[in-house]
Amino acid sequence: MRPAIVSFLFLFSSFLVSCSPAPDAIAADVPKQPPNIVILFADDLGYGDLGSFGHPYIRTPELDELARLGQRWTDFYVASPVCSPSRAALLTGRLPVRSGLYGDLIRVYFPDEPGGFPDSEVSIAQALKESGYATGIFGKWHLGDAEHAYPTQHGFDEWLGVPYSNDMNWVGEPPFDEMRAMAARGEVEARAEIYGKRPARYAEPKLEYFNSPLVTSSAIAGSSIEQPTDQTTLTKRYTEAAIDFIERNAQDPFLVYVPYTMPHTPLFRSSEFAGTSLGGRYGDVVEEIDWSVGQIRRSLEEQGLAENTLIVFSSDNGPWLTMNEEGGRAGLLKMGKGSTFEGGVRVPTIFYWPGQIEPGIVSEIGSTLDLFATAMGLAGSDNQSGVDGFDLSSVLLEGKDSPRTEMPYYRGGQLYAYRQGPWKLHFIVEGAYRQAPVKTELAEPELYNLHRDPSERFDVANSNPEVVAGILAAVKRHQANLVIAPALFDVRLGLQQ
Repeated sequence: MRPAIVSFLFLFSSFLVSCSPAPDAIAADVPKQPPNIVILFADDLGYGDLGSFGHPYIRTPELDELARLGQRWTDFYVASPVCSPSRAALLTGRLPVRSGLYGDLIRVYFPDEPGGFPDSEVSIAQALKESGYATGIFGKWHLGDAEHAYPTQHGFDEWLGVPYSNDMNWVGEPPFDEMRAMAARGEVEARAEIYGKRPARYAEPKLEYFNSPLVTSSAIAGSSIEQPTDQTTLTKRYTEAAIDFIERNAQDPFLVYVPYTMPHTPLFRSSEFAGTSLGGRYGDVVEEIDWSVGQIRRSLEEQGLAENTLIVFSSDNGPWLTMNEEGGRAGLLKMGKGSTFEGGVRVPTIFYWPGQIEPGIVSEIGSTLDLFATAMGLAGSDNQSGVDGFDLSSVLLEGKDSPRTEMPYYRGGQLYAYRQGPWKLHFIVEGAYRQAPVKTELAEPELYNLHRDPSERFDVANSNPEVVAGILAAVKRHQANLVIAPALFDVRLGLQQ
């Protein structure tokens, strides 16, 4: 090449370089994509049922690794000790008593529910879609099985899962409304005979005992139902569907919500996990869920998405203690599912976001109520009006104190207890599922220091009158800003009147 041409090309290329923006300037012009959010939600998993939360025999290496590399929250709560209202609180960021998604007589939604998730409530999926998110749910819904109540009618683009608990379609039993009618007619012995057969079937579950449906639904393409479904395949199918959704939506921000069907009883697991855990059938099921968590995490890594994805793992309430060996355990916490003692509402929770979350153990107070506000904050959305949750991102990303310093404990529409800092004050005590104690409205509230006494053994109200007075004042502030809505679950009781 002739020297003149070389000189010209050199000068021209220098001109282009000098006129081109620096790499940092290019990066500054490209808007940063908001993070993906993956919520993995077990059913009836107890506080003490993971290795990282103290179980000696159930092996959960995937979750333990997330806990080691992320944050393990020791004081994380659900808003209700039973399924449907707990899930409603996670999805809306609102207390069930505010949204009406609770019941005093019917505690959860049952099959053939005419109502369900109301149009007046905004789900986390609806809110994130406004910020450009793709949204998928793969697992148990339990907020109405009528088509108008499907998650694909409330912000989710896709759904594969069961509409309610996996023990709500007993083969050979009358449906829910007929069982209620039998009670109204005083057919005590007939109902007792039906219920009397269940414990043995829970303890040794077989697929033919249940007629559980599996729904495939799209906001665009409609829905189909597979019934009965093979419950041994559910955890694996949820996992595969979640991974497929992640791969198809890798270029856009997404919400993936995986509410596992189990370890709610009856317990089913795939053949690869049957009989493999020292923890028995319950351990098999939990270890398959742990496998699922690992598969989803690896999918994110393979797609190059891990460093822009927040993973949250938690449970909808405490363990179902009356299921004996088929149920979990709440570790050193008192009682379990259905109760407002710590074992009913404090749940094992892990946050994981490589490169963003500083690993550690967090003993600040948090709640599934806070996931809505946290997701909105991370997505850059101000869609948080009317929620009862707090944005926890400053705790996760900056190591600051939690904005949540208090927690109300509701059972149905009644406030049973209230926590402020390490202190918990009980107003009503009651066991669940016919366990003691019977419902008792305390003449004098009982006070427990949960940091020193997480098992709620020692009432220290008499020696801490100023703490009791402070919590009573906090309760007044809480109730002054709360209008309790009518119980939507109980509306069904009027259908046959």
